[in-house]
Order: sequence, then C-alpha cells, then structure tokens
Amino acid sequence: MADLPFHDRADFEAADRGFLAALDPAVIRTADGRVVWDSDAYGFLDGECPDTAHPSLWRQGQLCVKQGLYEVTDGIYQIRGLDLSNMTLIEGDEGVIVVDPLLSNECAAAGLKLYREQRGDRPVTAVVYTHSHADHFGGVRGVTDGDVPILAPAGFMEHAVSENVYAGTAMNRRAVYMYGPDLPRSPEGQIGTGLGMTTSTGTISLIPPTLDITRTGQEETVDGVRLVFQLTPGTEAPSEMNFHVPDRRALCMAENATHNQHNILTLRGALVRDTRVWARYLDEAITLFAGDADVVFASHHWPTWGSENIVTFLTQQRDMYAYMHDQTLRMMNQGMTGIEIAEAIRMPPALEQAWHTHGYYGSVSHNVKAIYQRYLGWFDGNPAHLWEHPPVEQARRYVECMGGREGVLSYARRYVDEGDLRFAATLLNHAVFADDGDRQARELLAEVYTRLGHGSENGTWRNFYLVAARELTSGVVPPDLDTTSPEMLQALSLEQVFDSIAIRVDGPKAWNESLAIDWHLTDLDRRHRTALSNGVLIHQADPPSRPVDLTLTLTKRDLLGLLTGGPADGIRHEGDLNALNRLTAVLDDPAPAFAIVTP
Repeated sequence: MADLPFHDRADFEAADRGFLAALDPAVIRTADGRVVWDSDAYGFLDGECPDTAHPSLWRQGQLCVKQGLYEVTDGIYQIRGLDLSNMTLIEGDEGVIVVDPLLSNECAAAGLKLYREQRGDRPVTAVVYTHSHADHFGGVRGVTDGDVPILAPAGFMEHAVSENVYAGTAMNRRAVYMYGPDLPRSPEGQIGTGLGMTTSTGTISLIPPTLDITRTGQEETVDGVRLVFQLTPGTEAPSEMNFHVPDRRALCMAENATHNQHNILTLRGALVRDTRVWARYLDEAITLFAGDADVVFASHHWPTWGSENIVTFLTQQRDMYAYMHDQTLRMMNQGMTGIEIAEAIRMPPALEQAWHTHGYYGSVSHNVKAIYQRYLGWFDGNPAHLWEHPPVEQARRYVECMGGREGVLSYARRYVDEGDLRFAATLLNHAVFADDGDRQARELLAEVYTRLGHGSENGTWRNFYLVAARELTSGVVPPDLDTTSPEMLQALSLEQVFDSIAIRVDGPKAWNESLAIDWHLTDLDRRHRTALSNGVLIHQADPPSRPVDLTLTLTKRDLLGLLTGGPADGIRHEGDLNALNRLTAVLDDPAPAFAIVTP
C-alpha cells in the first residue's frame, strides 16, 4: 500500500477537466417521487479515508462520485456521475447525438436536461449504443421516442435481450451483492463499485437499432458528424464497438478501456469474456486511431488527453489483459488449477504502479479463475472434486468431522483472532449451511464478512461481503432492479421467446405430459410449433403439416401476455384450449429473492 503513488493527482485533474455544471441537488426521482439516483448520499467521500475502507478504493470512489456535465473536446460533452455509466453527447449540424443513454429513463432525461441548460435546447438527432449491456441503452426513452437513427454493433439485439431474460432472475439477484444498491452509503457501507457508484433503479427501456455496424472501418455520417467504427465482439460484451470521431480527433473506447481492471467474468454472472481478443482489439485500436486522437473517452470514468498519454493508457490496458491471459495459460499448462494460479500470479510492477490497472471492479484473482474456466471449465481435474456433496450435505459432514458446532466455532474464533479471515469464513460458512438456525455462527460470519469487505480494494468484492453480512443478520431484500421490462420482452425474437419458455419447464412435473401447439403470429406472418415431451419443450419455425392439440392465432403481444399470466380471452383458437393450460401448468416461476449465503 505504501508504495502506491497517492501523490499522483493526475486523475483528479483529468476528472475535473472541462467541468461545466453539476446537478443540484443530485437526486433523481420517478414521476411519483421514488428516488432512483442520489449522488449527494456519497458526500462523506470528501473526507479522509477511514479504517473501514481500503485507501485505494476510497480514492477511486472520490473520482467516480464527481458528477455533472463536462466538456471532452470541442463539440463533445459527457454526463458523468448520474448513473453507473456515462452518457456522451456529440453536437452535430442540427442537434446532438446521444451515446449510451445510461441505465434508466429518469437519469438519462435528467442528464439531457442538464446538458440543454448549458448548451441550448438542441434536439436529439441520433443515438449510438456502444454495446449490449443495459446501462448503455436502458435510458433511451429518456432522450428520444425513437424517431431518430439508432446505431449499434452487429448482434446487439440478440445479446441485449438474451442476457437480461434467459438468466436475468439469477443475474439480478447476484447484482444485489455486486452493486450493493440497498447498502447504506457510508464509510462502513457502500462506497461505489469501482466502475461507478452503483446502478440506478429507474425505468429501463429499449428501442431497437435502425442501423447495424457490421465491420471495422465502417464509416457513417450522422447529423453531419463522421464516425468510424471498430467492431470488438467478445471483449467486454458479446456485441461491442469502439468509434473514432476523426474531425474532432476523439476516440471512444466504449467499455473496453476504462480507469480500472474490468471483469473477465462479472460476479453477477455472464458469459466468460475473451482476454486474448480483448488485448488484440486494444492493439488494433492503437494502430487504427491513436495517432489521430487528442482525447480518448469511454462509457465510464473520465477521459485521457494527449497523444502520448493515450498510447500509454491503451498500451497498459492491452498489456494487462494479455498478461493475465498468457500467464494463466502458461501456469495452467504446468498443471496449476485456477485457484492456485490466482494465488501465484503477480502483475508486472509497471502495471501495478498505474492506477487504471487496479482491480476496483474486476480483479486479478477472479479474472484469472475466469480465464481458466474459459479454457478448461469448472473441473480442475482432481477426481475428489468430480462428485462432491452439495453445500448443505458437505457442510454437515465437515462440522461433524471438526467436533460438531462448538468445535467449528472454536476453530473459527481462533482463525479470526489470528487474522486469517479467509479460512474463518470457510469454516463459518460450513457452520451456517449445516444449521441455518445457528444465530451465533451467522453473527460471527457476518462480522468476518464485514471485516473482509472493509479491507477490500475491489468495490464489487466489498459489496458482496457487506451485502452477505447484512443478509445473514437481517434477511433477504428482493432486488429493486428488474431488467426484464416489457420493452425488453417485446424485443425478444420469436426464437428467444420460445427459448425463454423452454427454460421454465419443470422437467419432473412434465415427464409424462405430451402435447403440441401451433402458434400463428399474424403481425409477423410467422408460424411456430411447440412440442412437449419427456420434460422438454422443442420449438420449430415453419413446421410441417400434421395434427396438433391446439392452434392459436394471435399477435406477438398476445403471446407475451399469455406467458406472463394474461387470459386467452379473444384469441382465436382451433382444437383443445386446455392444452395451453397443460403447458402453463408445468412452467416454473423464477425466484428473484433466492438464498445465497444461507441454505
């Protein structure tokens, strides 16, 4: 810690550069008064770092909490600190192009209003989504009704909706741990995520793109502004792109190069990202654009100015991902497991001294394990780990082996006193899973998690530990954020709609059920067949002619209504309407507040 360059204030100067106006008060509400964003709650970050926070994470929080409208360069502005992400505004001939309109409509609208107060009432003439994560498109209806061009990388819609619907319930539950939206904003509680402060909790929307970016080098002129794109699929998102504004010598790096180490596998859950191609796309960006850029900005954090600084920043980001990838593979091929590699790997000193490579959001520890997972999966090759007992049964046996409850607690207290909080957490986790009603074990584990959180440099690790501590003592708080909004569901392709039904089938309940339903979607002029057998729902487009139990003639909106519990009244049908009831009877409802730190 002592050798970190806390004397270096360059990031603070960059984060303040171009400041024009702040939102005052920095509290954003829905129409009915519900608070969805509150930057003012982080006022305590103005003070000195307390013992309850890692000094490096505290510093990052001080930088991320800065909010308002900033000038990036002539004709390019950013709204920062009014959601987890940034919204960029590029002035054109007739109005303004909005890049990444935040996570929720309310925050995007407040940001656009702040911009217009300073720059005039310019109309929104286009929207650019840099990638397929909700904090970069969810606020789009806060800036437009959709009557403007909307640009996005190829594959955007498929990935934007599939990520938030297929595994959306599980991701949202884990996001409560990752972002800590319900933790108190305080030196003892939530102080940010490293990537930003937290997620807003307003209304999420989605307007489909009207123009796909399909290749690197593709140039589009939007409202008189030339944009040159670089596709970067498989990096921070499955569908992502950087772009250059050549006439203003500005480069947008989306979320591929920000002022922290990013996630290779986000703790809320997602597809494992590819560090190998991530590093190569960063190298390509240096080659293509760095020589013609005076500023680089991104969808999070603050810009970097000056050609030399830009090359250094992008090179270090590139080398960070490449080093983690190559060293993980090297040690993996020497027989080390992901956990062993994560303990053994050491980052180069030059990267350790660069603040923007620190693991405030991702971490070397869990990123290395993700790289291992990408190549070799969950199994480390040791047959003892091939068929282990599930957590509760395993915990009961461990507790028995250690002399019962009192033995576990005695050992745990000893490890706490010795400062080995990691193993104390392991022992106490077994105690809690062996007997969920053991209040003493729960309270001691909560204390251990709190201390681990307060010592973490990584914002998401801190939030995970502190949310776990709260839930051990106070119970589960259901997620406020629901990414499966009506517009998200409406954006699903028919194939994705039927996929989302299939993953809800309760297999054992449906083992002995057999039925077939044809769906005629009149508004899409499409026909699909779903067939249930052996606990599996198979769907087929344009099916061959054969008898089925039921044929429904309806619109896509009707279909979504049926699947969310709406009535079948008024929907044309032929055959046995009870087949629909038989299908819905075997569908499981997701559990948005499932247990994580308890059985």
